[in-house]
Amino acid sequence: MILYLVIPCYNEEEVLPETAGRLKEKIQNLISQGRITEKSRVVFVDDGSKDQTWKLIEELHKQNTLFSGVKLSRNRGHQNALMAGLYNVRGKADAVISLDADLQDDINAIDGFLDQYNEGCEVVYGVRSSRKKDSFFKKFTAEMFYKMMNLMGAEVVFNHADYRLLSSRALDALFEFKEVNLFLRGIVPMVGFRSGEVYYERNERFAGESKYPLKKMLSFAFEGITSLSIKPIRFIINMGIFMFFVSMLMLLYFLIRHFTGHTVSGWTSLIVSIWAIGGLQLLSIGVIGEYIGKVYLETKQRPRFIIDEFLHEQE
Repeated sequence: MILYLVIPCYNEEEVLPETAGRLKEKIQNLISQGRITEKSRVVFVDDGSKDQTWKLIEELHKQNTLFSGVKLSRNRGHQNALMAGLYNVRGKADAVISLDADLQDDINAIDGFLDQYNEGCEVVYGVRSSRKKDSFFKKFTAEMFYKMMNLMGAEVVFNHADYRLLSSRALDALFEFKEVNLFLRGIVPMVGFRSGEVYYERNERFAGESKYPLKKMLSFAFEGITSLSIKPIRFIINMGIFMFFVSMLMLLYFLIRHFTGHTVSGWTSLIVSIWAIGGLQLLSIGVIGEYIGKVYLETKQRPRFIIDEFLHEQE
């Protein structure tokens, strides 16, 4: 089989030489075992990096045709960069595996991916077996991320990021989804087909800095929820119904207070009600505005990415 590895890169000059060396060794081992053919490739996608990432990719390609490169015209974000890589290798491989450039995802799990693929799985998810190496804060926020995503209607695989295998058939199906606002962790499960999971221990980042601090993770979660689900809008509807019944009870309460002659008190409940309802209204308008903004972007049908250059040689 022909296997392609697709790796989005943004300012990864510190990790790229080491990453390339490890992946080269891994691919050569798989070829020597007869598990994949010599037509297999490693494709680095430069997502508008500001450092020397693209120059390093060019050098790697010149030294060895095992390495290919895709350069985007500008920074488009991790999900769009990944889609750009998948787009450029579509039709060239029997299966494609996506992973991050820092190789925190254990590349030895690729063997398990291939086993699942040979057993008939069209999609194979790389899932972290534990978070023992994470700090309490990192573990808590990460697990809350997945739980919140599922609670709000974005069905994702728990403890799975973007380390996955897609067969050529699954890849073709993925491109049937035309969303401009991408959240692949939620879209890929919608593809269906037979799927499997491979569990692995995540490694420490050996160089550079994480591209997903807490602020970006929260933004990523909100993007995923509003891109995949209308549950937040339904939540607003339910809150509106709840507040309506509360207002009926409050009306009854104040009528009783009026007829019993207690009309002076009530300042605290009035102020609390005004602030609560005002806050709820602002939150509701914000959520609805987010959806309207996404509809606006979708209707413009702007391209997800623009390819500046593609370095590739097929033997």
